[in-house]
Amino acid sequence: MDAATKPDTDTAIKLKTAVNDILQVIEQEREREIITRRFGLFDRRETLEQIGELLGITRERVRQLEKAILIRLKIAADDNKVPAIHDVERLLIRDLSETGRVARVQDLTERLVGKDSDARHRAHIAFIAELSPNLVVISENDHYYHAVGIKEHADEKKVKANVDEIVKTIKKHGQPLQVEELHGKLKHENPTQVRALASTSKHLAHLKDNWGLTKWPTVNPKNIRDKIYVILAENGAPMHFSDIAKTIKGSTFKRKDVTTQAIHNELIKDKRFVLIGRGIYALDNWGFSKGTVADIITDVLKTAGEPLHRDEIVKRVLKSRQVKETTILLNLQSKPQFKRVAKATYALDAPATK
Repeated sequence: MDAATKPDTDTAIKLKTAVNDILQVIEQEREREIITRRFGLFDRRETLEQIGELLGITRERVRQLEKAILIRLKIAADDNKVPAIHDVERLLIRDLSETGRVARVQDLTERLVGKDSDARHRAHIAFIAELSPNLVVISENDHYYHAVGIKEHADEKKVKANVDEIVKTIKKHGQPLQVEELHGKLKHENPTQVRALASTSKHLAHLKDNWGLTKWPTVNPKNIRDKIYVILAENGAPMHFSDIAKTIKGSTFKRKDVTTQAIHNELIKDKRFVLIGRGIYALDNWGFSKGTVADIITDVLKTAGEPLHRDEIVKRVLKSRQVKETTILLNLQSKPQFKRVAKATYALDAPATK
């Protein structure tokens, strides 16, 4: 484990100390048990039903007790009876101030504790943020990730409204936007705030700071074909399938351990990819036509509506195919659908069909 991924032991200790200090404020063991289990402070999070069964009380009673305990703890935090809360709060606010004022609990934890932080570290941060007078917690649901923000800038309702506005803007645009472009369409102070807000939405994803809807493969490639598409789109020019495989292996995609043969198989199956040379593929939306070299020559002559010199035919075919000039000339001379009508000049034979 290197220094970049090693957990920040000091921060982890501060979190644990703060959590223990907070729990000491709760006098009754049963109430400590409820809070500990509900937030997953030392083990996995548990539901109201699970805790109720354990303690022999109803689900609703657990909910009532949890609410009452949290109110008491928030009052204690406001009265500065738990100094450790404020120590961690300052740590969280400093990070949030530098990264956009709001962040997913997962991202916030990774920045403060390290890439190897776990669910317990996330639970500690979420719990302390819930009690902190100057922080706001964005509850997780189908639309938003569990997040924390600086209260003086926006409450939970305002944060969600800002996130919804970003989603709406991207939907209206119809395609991914770089964060600077997205910022230009909104009224936030800087792109960092836009990025932070967008990160809390379950409807958005990004690739290299290019933001779009999670269902768009260009920002959220889920399978090999989507990743191939992204690689070709980013390259902006045709690529050999072996080079596509190498690029995917060297990318930041979550799953990038693919074989060259698997890449080739997916290229053959997907209509978005057009074979334009020996093992070389392009995107269909670049204007390349499918078919053999003979098919492309046929299209060129049909479009021209008149005989063409072989040099002109070669020139036009090479616009949509990366093949050798001799391959084109061989097709002109050997395929029955083409006839020479003058010196080095060819036309379609009358019965020729594509």
